[in-house]
Amino acid sequence: MDKVKVRFAPSPTGDLHIGGVRTALFNWLFARHNEGKFVLRIEDTDQERSTQESVEQIISAMKWVGLNWDEGPDAGGDFGPYYQSERNEFYKKALDYLLEKDRAYYCYCTPEEIDQMRAEAEASGKPSLYPGRCRHLSQEEIEEFKKEGRKPTIRLKAPTEGYTLVNDLIRGEVSFENSLIGDLIIAKSDGTPTYNLACVVDDHHMEITHVIRAEEHLSNTPKQVLIYQALDYPLPEFAHVPMILAPDRSKLSKRHGATSVDEFKELGYLPQALINYLLLLGWSPGNNEEIIPLEQAIRDFDLQDVSRTAAVYDVQKLTWMNGNYMKSLPLEEIIRQAMPFIKKAGYIPDNPTDSEIERLNKIVEVVRERSRTLVELVEGMDYFYKEIEGYDEKGVKKHFQPEDTLMVLENNLDCLEKVVPFEEAAIEAVYRQRSEELGIKTARMIHTTRLALSGKTFGPGVFTLIELVGRETAIKRLKKAIDYIRANN
Repeated sequence: MDKVKVRFAPSPTGDLHIGGVRTALFNWLFARHNEGKFVLRIEDTDQERSTQESVEQIISAMKWVGLNWDEGPDAGGDFGPYYQSERNEFYKKALDYLLEKDRAYYCYCTPEEIDQMRAEAEASGKPSLYPGRCRHLSQEEIEEFKKEGRKPTIRLKAPTEGYTLVNDLIRGEVSFENSLIGDLIIAKSDGTPTYNLACVVDDHHMEITHVIRAEEHLSNTPKQVLIYQALDYPLPEFAHVPMILAPDRSKLSKRHGATSVDEFKELGYLPQALINYLLLLGWSPGNNEEIIPLEQAIRDFDLQDVSRTAAVYDVQKLTWMNGNYMKSLPLEEIIRQAMPFIKKAGYIPDNPTDSEIERLNKIVEVVRERSRTLVELVEGMDYFYKEIEGYDEKGVKKHFQPEDTLMVLENNLDCLEKVVPFEEAAIEAVYRQRSEELGIKTARMIHTTRLALSGKTFGPGVFTLIELVGRETAIKRLKKAIDYIRANN
Protein backbone atom coordinates (compact mmCIF):
# COMPACT_ATOMS: atom_id res chain seq x y z
CA MET A 1 0.00 0.00 0.00
CA ASP A 2 1.22 3.49 -0.86
CA LYS A 3 1.74 5.94 1.97
CA VAL A 4 -1.65 6.27 3.67
CA LYS A 5 -3.12 9.68 4.38
CA VAL A 6 -6.57 10.16 5.85
CA ARG A 7 -8.53 13.08 7.26
CA PHE A 8 -11.27 13.93 9.70
CA ALA A 9 -13.16 16.98 8.48
CA PRO A 10 -15.85 18.18 10.90
CA SER A 11 -18.05 21.22 10.36
CA PRO A 12 -17.86 23.67 13.30
CA THR A 13 -21.60 24.16 13.63
CA GLY A 14 -22.02 22.57 17.06
CA ASP A 15 -20.36 20.31 19.62
CA LEU A 16 -18.42 17.25 18.47
CA HIS A 17 -20.83 14.30 18.53
CA ILE A 18 -19.75 10.76 19.47
CA GLY A 19 -20.56 9.68 15.91
CA GLY A 20 -17.94 12.15 14.70
CA VAL A 21 -15.44 10.90 17.27
CA ARG A 22 -16.00 7.31 16.12
CA THR A 23 -15.33 8.38 12.51
CA ALA A 24 -12.20 10.25 13.62
CA LEU A 25 -11.08 7.19 15.60
CA PHE A 26 -11.41 4.83 12.63
CA ASN A 27 -9.43 7.26 10.47
CA TRP A 28 -6.79 7.69 13.18
CA LEU A 29 -6.41 3.93 13.71
CA PHE A 30 -6.18 3.28 9.96
CA ALA A 31 -3.42 5.88 9.67
CA ARG A 32 -1.49 4.61 12.69
CA HIS A 33 -1.86 0.95 11.66
CA ASN A 34 -0.46 1.76 8.21
CA GLU A 35 2.18 4.21 9.49
CA GLY A 36 0.45 6.97 7.56
CA LYS A 37 -0.75 10.48 8.36
CA PHE A 38 -3.93 11.74 10.00
CA VAL A 39 -5.17 15.22 9.04
CA LEU A 40 -7.67 17.41 10.89
CA ARG A 41 -9.45 19.79 8.50
CA ILE A 42 -12.14 22.26 9.55
CA GLU A 43 -14.93 22.43 6.96
CA ASP A 44 -16.25 25.91 7.74
CA THR A 45 -17.65 26.89 4.35
CA ASP A 46 -21.06 27.41 5.97
CA GLN A 47 -20.14 30.80 7.41
CA GLU A 48 -23.66 31.47 8.71
CA ARG A 49 -23.62 28.45 11.04
CA SER A 50 -19.89 28.00 11.69
CA THR A 51 -18.54 29.48 14.92
CA GLN A 52 -15.10 29.89 16.43
CA GLU A 53 -16.49 28.46 19.66
CA SER A 54 -17.31 25.20 17.85
CA VAL A 55 -13.84 25.11 16.29
CA GLU A 56 -12.27 25.40 19.73
CA GLN A 57 -14.61 22.76 21.13
CA ILE A 58 -13.73 20.31 18.34
CA ILE A 59 -9.99 20.81 18.86
CA SER A 60 -10.35 20.50 22.64
CA ALA A 61 -12.48 17.35 22.34
CA MET A 62 -10.05 15.71 19.92
CA LYS A 63 -7.17 16.40 22.28
CA TRP A 64 -9.15 15.12 25.25
CA VAL A 65 -9.89 11.75 23.63
CA GLY A 66 -6.23 11.47 22.59
CA LEU A 67 -6.59 11.52 18.79
CA ASN A 68 -3.56 13.60 17.85
CA TRP A 69 -3.23 14.81 14.27
CA ASP A 70 -0.16 15.13 12.05
CA GLU A 71 -1.46 18.06 10.02
CA GLY A 72 -4.10 20.65 10.82
CA PRO A 73 -4.88 23.42 13.31
CA ASP A 74 -2.20 23.72 16.01
CA ALA A 75 -0.02 21.26 14.07
CA GLY A 76 0.66 22.99 10.75
CA GLY A 77 1.73 21.02 7.71
CA ASP A 78 2.72 21.43 4.07
CA PHE A 79 -0.80 21.20 2.65
CA GLY A 80 -2.62 24.00 4.47
CA PRO A 81 -4.49 26.12 5.16
CA TYR A 82 -6.55 23.60 7.15
CA TYR A 83 -9.68 25.75 7.31
CA GLN A 84 -11.85 25.61 4.18
CA SER A 85 -12.73 29.29 4.58
CA GLU A 86 -9.07 30.08 3.86
CA ARG A 87 -8.78 27.89 0.73
CA ASN A 88 -10.86 29.86 -1.78
CA GLU A 89 -8.02 30.14 -4.32
CA PHE A 90 -8.00 26.33 -4.67
CA TYR A 91 -11.74 26.25 -5.33
CA LYS A 92 -11.62 29.15 -7.80
CA LYS A 93 -8.95 27.37 -9.86
CA ALA A 94 -11.02 24.19 -9.89
CA LEU A 95 -14.16 26.04 -10.96
CA ASP A 96 -12.29 27.93 -13.68
CA TYR A 97 -10.91 24.61 -14.97
CA LEU A 98 -14.36 23.02 -15.13
CA LEU A 99 -15.86 26.02 -16.92
CA GLU A 100 -12.95 26.20 -19.35
CA LYS A 101 -13.32 22.49 -20.17
CA ASP A 102 -17.09 22.93 -20.62
CA ARG A 103 -17.70 20.45 -17.79
CA ALA A 104 -19.65 23.00 -15.76
CA TYR A 105 -21.93 25.92 -16.57
CA TYR A 106 -23.52 29.01 -15.04
CA CYS A 107 -27.12 28.51 -13.94
CA TYR A 108 -29.26 31.66 -13.79
CA CYS A 109 -32.44 30.00 -12.55
CA THR A 110 -33.91 31.66 -9.48
CA PRO A 111 -34.85 29.66 -6.37
CA GLU A 112 -38.52 30.26 -7.22
CA GLU A 113 -38.06 28.86 -10.73
CA ILE A 114 -36.25 25.82 -9.37
CA ASP A 115 -39.04 25.22 -6.84
CA GLN A 116 -41.53 25.37 -9.69
CA MET A 117 -39.51 22.86 -11.77
CA ARG A 118 -39.31 20.54 -8.75
CA ALA A 119 -43.04 20.74 -8.14
CA GLU A 120 -43.80 20.00 -11.81
CA ALA A 121 -41.45 17.00 -11.78
CA GLU A 122 -43.03 15.59 -8.64
CA ALA A 123 -46.52 16.14 -10.02
CA SER A 124 -45.64 14.09 -13.10
CA GLY A 125 -43.99 11.35 -11.03
CA LYS A 126 -40.45 12.16 -12.14
CA PRO A 127 -37.33 12.61 -9.95
CA SER A 128 -37.13 16.20 -8.67
CA LEU A 129 -33.84 16.92 -10.41
CA TYR A 130 -32.74 20.10 -12.14
CA PRO A 131 -33.62 19.55 -15.84
CA GLY A 132 -30.53 21.31 -17.20
CA ARG A 133 -32.36 24.36 -18.49
CA CYS A 134 -29.23 26.56 -18.42
CA ARG A 135 -26.89 23.97 -19.96
CA HIS A 136 -27.17 25.45 -23.45
CA LEU A 137 -28.02 29.13 -23.00
CA SER A 138 -27.29 31.48 -25.88
CA GLN A 139 -25.14 34.54 -25.30
CA GLU A 140 -28.24 36.70 -25.71
CA GLU A 141 -30.07 34.79 -22.98
CA ILE A 142 -27.08 35.11 -20.67
CA GLU A 143 -26.87 38.87 -21.27
CA GLU A 144 -30.58 39.23 -20.58
CA PHE A 145 -30.26 37.38 -17.27
CA LYS A 146 -27.32 39.58 -16.31
CA LYS A 147 -29.35 42.71 -17.05
CA GLU A 148 -32.03 41.38 -14.71
CA GLY A 149 -29.37 41.24 -12.01
CA ARG A 150 -29.49 37.48 -11.61
CA LYS A 151 -26.56 35.98 -9.66
CA PRO A 152 -25.70 32.61 -11.19
CA THR A 153 -24.70 29.42 -9.44
CA ILE A 154 -22.31 27.00 -11.13
CA ARG A 155 -23.48 23.48 -11.94
CA LEU A 156 -21.52 20.39 -12.91
CA LYS A 157 -22.53 18.75 -16.18
CA ALA A 158 -23.40 15.30 -14.87
CA PRO A 159 -23.89 12.35 -17.24
CA THR A 160 -27.54 11.50 -17.84
CA GLU A 161 -27.00 7.84 -18.73
CA GLY A 162 -25.16 4.88 -17.28
CA TYR A 163 -23.97 4.31 -13.72
CA THR A 164 -21.36 5.69 -11.35
CA LEU A 165 -19.66 2.91 -9.41
CA VAL A 166 -18.15 3.34 -5.96
CA ASN A 167 -15.80 0.64 -4.72
CA ASP A 168 -16.37 0.92 -0.99
CA LEU A 169 -13.82 -0.85 1.22
CA ILE A 170 -16.55 -1.78 3.71
CA ARG A 171 -19.64 -2.21 1.52
CA GLY A 172 -18.12 -3.49 -1.70
CA GLU A 173 -19.23 -2.11 -5.06
CA VAL A 174 -22.14 0.32 -4.82
CA SER A 175 -23.85 1.44 -8.03
CA PHE A 176 -25.64 4.77 -8.58
CA GLU A 177 -27.82 5.56 -11.58
CA ASN A 178 -26.55 8.74 -13.25
CA SER A 179 -30.02 9.79 -14.36
CA LEU A 180 -30.89 10.19 -10.65
CA ILE A 181 -27.93 12.43 -9.82
CA GLY A 182 -28.59 15.52 -11.90
CA ASP A 183 -26.49 18.61 -12.55
CA LEU A 184 -25.42 19.42 -9.02
CA ILE A 185 -24.55 22.92 -7.86
CA ILE A 186 -20.81 23.21 -7.17
CA ALA A 187 -20.68 26.96 -6.41
CA LYS A 188 -23.34 29.14 -4.82
CA SER A 189 -24.51 32.44 -6.26
CA ASP A 190 -22.07 34.33 -4.01
CA GLY A 191 -19.18 32.32 -5.48
CA THR A 192 -18.54 30.10 -2.46
CA PRO A 193 -18.05 26.41 -3.22
CA THR A 194 -20.57 23.81 -2.12
CA TYR A 195 -19.58 21.02 0.24
CA ASN A 196 -19.09 18.46 -2.52
CA LEU A 197 -16.69 20.58 -4.58
CA ALA A 198 -14.67 21.85 -1.61
CA CYS A 199 -14.37 18.35 -0.21
CA VAL A 200 -13.02 16.92 -3.48
CA VAL A 201 -10.59 19.79 -4.10
CA ASP A 202 -9.23 19.66 -0.55
CA ASP A 203 -8.85 15.89 -0.49
CA HIS A 204 -6.96 16.04 -3.80
CA HIS A 205 -4.60 18.86 -2.86
CA MET A 206 -3.97 17.40 0.60
CA GLU A 207 -3.13 14.07 -1.08
CA ILE A 208 -5.74 12.10 0.86
CA THR A 209 -5.54 8.44 -0.13
CA HIS A 210 -8.55 7.07 1.80
CA VAL A 211 -11.82 8.85 2.55
CA ILE A 212 -13.26 7.11 5.63
CA ARG A 213 -16.49 8.71 6.78
CA ALA A 214 -20.02 8.12 8.04
CA GLU A 215 -22.58 6.15 6.06
CA GLU A 216 -24.75 9.26 5.73
CA HIS A 217 -22.17 10.62 3.25
CA LEU A 218 -22.54 7.64 0.91
CA SER A 219 -25.17 9.52 -1.12
CA ASN A 220 -22.64 12.31 -1.72
CA THR A 221 -20.00 9.91 -3.00
CA PRO A 222 -21.24 9.44 -6.60
CA LYS A 223 -21.51 13.23 -6.92
CA GLN A 224 -17.96 13.60 -5.68
CA VAL A 225 -16.72 10.84 -7.98
CA LEU A 226 -18.17 12.79 -10.93
CA ILE A 227 -16.37 15.93 -9.71
CA TYR A 228 -13.09 13.99 -9.39
CA GLN A 229 -13.50 12.73 -12.95
CA ALA A 230 -14.42 16.17 -14.31
CA LEU A 231 -11.33 17.70 -12.67
CA ASP A 232 -9.12 14.85 -13.96
CA TYR A 233 -8.15 13.97 -10.38
CA PRO A 234 -7.27 10.40 -9.38
CA LEU A 235 -9.87 8.81 -7.11
CA PRO A 236 -9.09 8.01 -3.48
CA GLU A 237 -10.38 4.85 -1.81
CA PHE A 238 -13.74 5.21 -0.06
CA ALA A 239 -15.06 3.56 3.09
CA HIS A 240 -18.35 4.38 4.79
CA VAL A 241 -18.73 3.33 8.41
CA PRO A 242 -22.15 2.31 9.78
CA MET A 243 -24.46 4.64 11.64
CA ILE A 244 -24.78 4.71 15.42
CA LEU A 245 -28.41 4.18 16.43
CA ALA A 246 -30.20 4.76 19.72
CA PRO A 247 -31.40 1.73 21.73
CA ASP A 248 -34.82 2.04 20.03
CA ARG A 249 -32.96 1.92 16.70
CA SER A 250 -33.89 5.51 15.85
CA LYS A 251 -31.27 8.12 15.00
CA LEU A 252 -29.19 8.92 18.08
CA SER A 253 -30.05 12.38 19.39
CA LYS A 254 -30.07 14.49 22.54
CA ARG A 255 -33.37 12.97 23.65
CA HIS A 256 -31.44 9.74 24.25
CA GLY A 257 -29.09 11.44 26.71
CA ALA A 258 -25.53 12.65 26.30
CA THR A 259 -24.25 12.67 22.70
CA SER A 260 -21.38 15.18 22.65
CA VAL A 261 -17.85 14.68 23.95
CA ASP A 262 -18.20 17.58 26.38
CA GLU A 263 -21.33 16.03 27.89
CA PHE A 264 -19.59 12.72 28.50
CA LYS A 265 -16.64 14.56 30.01
CA GLU A 266 -18.95 16.47 32.37
CA LEU A 267 -20.65 13.21 33.39
CA GLY A 268 -17.29 11.84 34.51
CA TYR A 269 -16.50 9.38 31.74
CA LEU A 270 -12.85 8.68 30.98
CA PRO A 271 -11.54 9.34 27.45
CA GLN A 272 -9.90 5.90 27.40
CA ALA A 273 -13.23 4.21 28.10
CA LEU A 274 -15.17 6.35 25.63
CA ILE A 275 -12.67 5.58 22.87
CA ASN A 276 -12.68 1.84 23.71
CA TYR A 277 -16.47 1.79 23.62
CA LEU A 278 -16.72 3.69 20.33
CA LEU A 279 -14.11 1.37 18.83
CA LEU A 280 -16.49 -1.55 19.31
CA LEU A 281 -19.45 0.27 17.73
CA GLY A 282 -18.99 -1.19 14.28
CA TRP A 283 -15.60 -2.90 14.62
CA SER A 284 -14.57 -6.15 16.25
CA PRO A 285 -11.14 -7.74 16.69
CA GLY A 286 -12.68 -11.10 15.85
CA ASN A 287 -12.92 -12.46 19.39
CA ASN A 288 -14.87 -11.66 22.53
CA GLU A 289 -12.41 -9.10 23.86
CA GLU A 290 -14.04 -5.89 25.05
CA ILE A 291 -11.33 -4.03 26.97
CA ILE A 292 -8.89 -3.14 24.19
CA PRO A 293 -5.96 -0.78 24.83
CA LEU A 294 -5.28 1.72 22.06
CA GLU A 295 -1.91 0.12 21.28
CA GLN A 296 -3.65 -3.19 20.59
CA ALA A 297 -6.33 -1.48 18.50
CA ILE A 298 -3.63 0.15 16.35
CA ARG A 299 -2.05 -3.25 15.77
CA ASP A 300 -5.29 -5.08 14.96
CA PHE A 301 -7.43 -2.48 13.19
CA ASP A 302 -8.57 -3.43 9.69
CA LEU A 303 -11.38 -1.88 7.65
CA GLN A 304 -12.30 -5.39 6.53
CA ASP A 305 -13.50 -6.02 10.09
CA VAL A 306 -15.85 -3.01 10.15
CA SER A 307 -19.50 -4.03 10.05
CA ARG A 308 -21.90 -2.90 7.33
CA THR A 309 -24.85 -2.83 9.73
CA ALA A 310 -25.69 -0.01 12.12
CA ALA A 311 -24.31 -0.14 15.65
CA VAL A 312 -26.63 0.36 18.64
CA TYR A 313 -25.51 2.71 21.39
CA ASP A 314 -25.86 1.35 24.94
CA VAL A 315 -25.00 3.76 27.77
CA GLN A 316 -25.06 0.92 30.31
CA LYS A 317 -22.32 -0.88 28.40
CA LEU A 318 -20.29 2.33 28.23
CA THR A 319 -20.73 2.86 31.98
CA TRP A 320 -19.66 -0.73 32.70
CA MET A 321 -16.59 -0.23 30.55
CA ASN A 322 -15.81 3.07 32.27
CA GLY A 323 -15.95 1.26 35.62
CA ASN A 324 -13.31 -1.16 34.36
CA TYR A 325 -11.01 1.69 33.43
CA MET A 326 -11.67 3.39 36.79
CA LYS A 327 -10.16 0.33 38.46
CA SER A 328 -7.36 -0.47 36.02
CA LEU A 329 -5.82 2.86 34.99
CA PRO A 330 -2.82 4.08 37.01
CA LEU A 331 -3.88 5.97 40.12
CA GLU A 332 -2.13 9.15 38.99
CA GLU A 333 -4.15 9.13 35.74
CA ILE A 334 -7.44 8.77 37.62
CA ILE A 335 -6.49 11.62 39.95
CA ARG A 336 -5.44 13.81 37.00
CA GLN A 337 -8.80 13.27 35.30
CA ALA A 338 -10.74 13.62 38.56
CA MET A 339 -8.99 16.75 39.84
CA PRO A 340 -11.44 19.27 38.28
CA PHE A 341 -14.34 17.41 39.94
CA ILE A 342 -12.46 17.17 43.26
CA LYS A 343 -11.64 20.89 43.28
CA LYS A 344 -15.19 21.81 42.26
CA ALA A 345 -16.45 19.83 45.27
CA GLY A 346 -14.07 21.85 47.47
CA TYR A 347 -12.27 18.77 48.77
CA ILE A 348 -8.79 20.08 48.09
CA PRO A 349 -7.32 23.59 47.70
CA ASP A 350 -5.62 24.89 44.55
CA ASN A 351 -2.20 24.49 46.19
CA PRO A 352 -2.48 21.38 48.38
CA THR A 353 0.21 20.31 50.83
CA ASP A 354 2.12 17.04 50.46
CA SER A 355 0.09 15.49 53.28
CA GLU A 356 -3.19 16.55 51.63
CA ILE A 357 -2.07 14.98 48.36
CA GLU A 358 -0.97 11.79 50.13
CA ARG A 359 -4.34 11.48 51.87
CA LEU A 360 -6.18 12.22 48.62
CA ASN A 361 -4.24 9.47 46.84
CA LYS A 362 -5.23 6.93 49.50
CA ILE A 363 -8.88 7.99 49.42
CA VAL A 364 -9.13 7.83 45.62
CA GLU A 365 -7.42 4.43 45.60
CA VAL A 366 -10.04 2.87 47.88
CA VAL A 367 -13.11 4.71 46.55
CA ARG A 368 -12.44 4.10 42.84
CA GLU A 369 -13.03 0.34 43.26
CA ARG A 370 -16.78 0.97 43.58
CA SER A 371 -16.98 3.96 41.22
CA ARG A 372 -18.15 3.70 37.62
CA THR A 373 -17.49 7.36 36.76
CA LEU A 374 -15.47 10.28 38.08
CA VAL A 375 -18.72 11.83 39.30
CA GLU A 376 -19.45 8.70 41.34
CA LEU A 377 -15.86 8.77 42.60
CA VAL A 378 -16.23 12.28 43.99
CA GLU A 379 -19.67 11.49 45.41
CA GLY A 380 -18.13 8.47 47.15
CA MET A 381 -15.46 10.67 48.73
CA ASP A 382 -17.95 12.95 50.47
CA TYR A 383 -17.76 11.51 53.99
CA PHE A 384 -13.97 11.85 54.02
CA TYR A 385 -14.26 15.60 53.51
CA LYS A 386 -17.73 16.63 54.70
CA GLU A 387 -19.87 16.05 57.76
CA ILE A 388 -22.34 13.22 57.19
CA GLU A 389 -25.91 14.44 57.07
CA GLY A 390 -27.69 11.25 58.12
CA TYR A 391 -27.60 7.47 58.20
CA ASP A 392 -28.83 4.92 55.68
CA GLU A 393 -32.37 3.96 56.70
CA LYS A 394 -31.94 0.21 56.27
CA GLY A 395 -28.57 0.43 57.98
CA VAL A 396 -30.14 2.09 61.02
CA LYS A 397 -32.71 -0.71 61.37
CA LYS A 398 -30.07 -3.40 61.05
CA HIS A 399 -27.11 -1.95 62.94
CA PHE A 400 -28.34 0.86 65.22
CA GLN A 401 -31.52 -0.67 66.72
CA PRO A 402 -30.33 -3.90 68.39
CA GLU A 403 -30.13 -3.71 72.20
CA ASP A 404 -26.34 -4.02 72.32
CA THR A 405 -25.71 -1.13 69.88
CA LEU A 406 -24.75 1.45 72.50
CA MET A 407 -22.38 -0.99 74.16
CA VAL A 408 -20.78 -1.83 70.81
CA LEU A 409 -20.39 1.83 69.80
CA GLU A 410 -18.92 2.78 73.18
CA ASN A 411 -16.34 0.01 72.80
CA ASN A 412 -15.60 1.18 69.26
CA LEU A 413 -15.05 4.65 70.69
CA ASP A 414 -12.78 3.36 73.42
CA CYS A 415 -10.69 1.43 70.85
CA LEU A 416 -10.21 4.47 68.65
CA GLU A 417 -9.33 6.74 71.54
CA LYS A 418 -6.56 4.39 72.70
CA VAL A 419 -5.10 2.76 69.56
CA VAL A 420 -1.50 3.69 68.71
CA PRO A 421 -0.43 4.19 66.00
CA PHE A 422 -3.66 5.29 64.31
CA GLU A 423 -3.09 3.05 61.29
CA GLU A 424 -5.08 0.35 59.55
CA ALA A 425 -3.20 -2.69 60.91
CA ALA A 426 -3.19 -1.46 64.52
CA ILE A 427 -6.88 -0.48 64.35
CA GLU A 428 -7.81 -3.92 63.01
CA ALA A 429 -5.80 -5.65 65.75
CA VAL A 430 -7.45 -3.72 68.58
CA TYR A 431 -10.94 -4.26 67.13
CA ARG A 432 -10.43 -8.00 66.83
CA GLN A 433 -9.02 -8.23 70.33
CA ARG A 434 -11.91 -6.21 71.79
CA SER A 435 -14.57 -8.25 69.98
CA GLU A 436 -13.01 -11.42 71.35
CA GLU A 437 -13.07 -9.96 74.86
CA LEU A 438 -16.73 -9.00 74.46
CA GLY A 439 -17.68 -12.34 72.96
CA ILE A 440 -19.18 -10.77 69.85
CA LYS A 441 -18.31 -11.04 66.17
CA THR A 442 -15.84 -8.46 64.84
CA ALA A 443 -18.37 -7.82 62.05
CA ARG A 444 -20.76 -6.33 64.63
CA MET A 445 -18.19 -3.70 65.56
CA ILE A 446 -17.27 -3.16 61.91
CA HIS A 447 -20.84 -2.53 60.66
CA THR A 448 -21.73 -0.09 63.44
CA THR A 449 -18.46 1.79 62.92
CA ARG A 450 -18.99 2.03 59.15
CA LEU A 451 -22.50 3.40 59.53
CA ALA A 452 -21.40 5.87 62.21
CA LEU A 453 -18.41 7.17 60.22
CA SER A 454 -19.87 7.25 56.69
CA GLY A 455 -23.64 7.09 57.06
CA LYS A 456 -23.55 4.19 54.58
CA THR A 457 -23.60 0.39 54.75
CA PHE A 458 -20.97 -0.12 52.05
CA GLY A 459 -17.64 1.31 51.03
CA PRO A 460 -13.94 0.61 51.43
CA GLY A 461 -12.56 -1.70 54.11
CA VAL A 462 -13.61 -0.28 57.47
CA PHE A 463 -10.10 -0.20 58.95
CA THR A 464 -8.88 1.76 55.92
CA LEU A 465 -11.92 4.00 56.29
CA ILE A 466 -11.12 4.68 59.97
CA GLU A 467 -7.48 5.57 59.23
CA LEU A 468 -8.40 7.91 56.37
CA VAL A 469 -11.17 9.67 58.29
CA GLY A 470 -8.65 10.31 61.07
CA ARG A 471 -8.81 9.85 64.84
CA GLU A 472 -10.39 13.20 65.69
CA THR A 473 -13.19 12.94 63.11
CA ALA A 474 -13.78 9.24 63.85
CA ILE A 475 -14.22 9.91 67.58
CA LYS A 476 -16.49 12.88 66.89
CA ARG A 477 -18.73 10.82 64.58
CA LEU A 478 -18.93 7.87 66.95
CA LYS A 479 -20.06 10.21 69.74
CA LYS A 480 -22.62 11.74 67.37
CA ALA A 481 -23.96 8.25 66.55
CA ILE A 482 -24.21 7.43 70.26
CA ASP A 483 -26.22 10.61 70.82
CA TYR A 484 -28.44 9.76 67.83
CA ILE A 485 -29.23 6.30 69.22
CA ARG A 486 -29.96 7.62 72.71
CA ALA A 487 -32.32 10.19 71.22
CA ASN A 488 -34.14 7.76 68.91
CA ASN A 489 -34.31 4.45 70.81
